[in-house]
Amino acid sequence: MNRLPMHPTPRAGVCRRYVDVWRGELRQRWYLYGPLLLIWTLAYLRLLVDPTPRLPLLFNWTPSLPYRVAWLQAGPGPWQRGELIVYRFDGPAQAFAPGLRGQPLFKQVRGLPGDVISVTGRDVAINGDAVGRAKPATHDGHPLAPIAGGRIPPGHYYVQGSSPDAFDSRYLASGLVRADQVIGRVRPLW
Repeated sequence: MNRLPMHPTPRAGVCRRYVDVWRGELRQRWYLYGPLLLIWTLAYLRLLVDPTPRLPLLFNWTPSLPYRVAWLQAGPGPWQRGELIVYRFDGPAQAFAPGLRGQPLFKQVRGLPGDVISVTGRDVAINGDAVGRAKPATHDGHPLAPIAGGRIPPGHYYVQGSSPDAFDSRYLASGLVRADQVIGRVRPLW
């Protein structure tokens, strides 16, 4: 049988040229792409994979808090009102977001053991001071119920982000944070 010689198709040549242009761009502008790749890699390894952080530097890519880079001081509590903490997520929301299990989250302590949570409609208050309003649903349509009112039990904390869209203790699906979930304090750098 007589076989025809193999020649690259015109489309393969176009793809090869795009790859060559991309490689040239990376070589010329390595000083821009290198740090971005490093920051993304550190953020992925620290906040998306490693539930027990080994590096003290944190990167926050969500709008839940206004800080993007912070220093982690791992260790036990007690935690104070207003402190920023990192904790491993372990709430009922795992039913519709299984990727959240064990995911480190970066929030502010707003309620301490013994404080009273009151809920009027979707407005949440701690010891009578309004702390936020619970949204009716997630951005992809899952219904969200506000947290139940009552006294915060020993060994639990009410945590909240500064963004109205933050997923935090305002919601029953997130709930209160147990002291054993907290990884450590956070000191904002930038």
